[in-house]
Amino acid sequence: MLNSKLLMTLLLCLAATSSQAAIYGYVDEQGVAHFSAEKSDARYQLLVRGNRFGSLELEPSGRGRPPPSARLTEHPNLKAYEPLLKGASMEFGVELALLKAVMAAESGFNPDAISPKGAIGLMQVMPSTAERFGLLADKNKTLEQKLRDPKTNIRLGARYLADLFRLFPEQQNLVIASYNAGEGAVQQYKNDIPPYPETRNYVQLVTQLYYVYQFRSPARKHGAAVIGASSNGAKRVRLTIRPPDSAVALQSPPSGR
Repeated sequence: MLNSKLLMTLLLCLAATSSQAAIYGYVDEQGVAHFSAEKSDARYQLLVRGNRFGSLELEPSGRGRPPPSARLTEHPNLKAYEPLLKGASMEFGVELALLKAVMAAESGFNPDAISPKGAIGLMQVMPSTAERFGLLADKNKTLEQKLRDPKTNIRLGARYLADLFRLFPEQQNLVIASYNAGEGAVQQYKNDIPPYPETRNYVQLVTQLYYVYQFRSPARKHGAAVIGASSNGAKRVRLTIRPPDSAVALQSPPSGR
């Protein structure tokens, strides 16, 4: 059974981001995860609902089958890349739960995801961002090929998040917004979340995912405190993570990522 005090804490944090905080999703035949803040169509199942006490489904149903929320926490690719995520978390000082949340929202755990603007891999790193951190093409591999390597991609995503935390200390909502829209956009709006529907939805979705992964982490099981993110007051719109070759490609942030 879930500890009721910890569950209430999580639900209060979810309520801070939305009075109807929810995550819907499904996994397609290629194994790519799709997440949305709304039930986009019949394929989407409710994974997490945090609008009232006791509605957060994170434990087995008791019938020998995992709950729908297992698609968030038990995806095979998430398990496969767990050691790389833990290594990057320790190296750059970024919470493991946040790395998982960003990966889920950015690529649906798909290492081959490519956005229309050219963001690549699990953490959807732009080649220009990779070059900023010193990753360059060589005679053996192009920059794009290097970014397809899960370890390289995860490390660069974590490093970028760490840099954003230095720019916006203790303001995780601005860090998440910057990862989507670029730090320049956040600064342009006087260190606030830009009024782009996609970016505001992205912050909402990543924050909800973050609380789910944080709650399931070993630290949470030992009663570690939740680090909250500020509410942005934005109306949620749908964000769907799709395979790169689908009819509707991965949505791109306004900054061109």
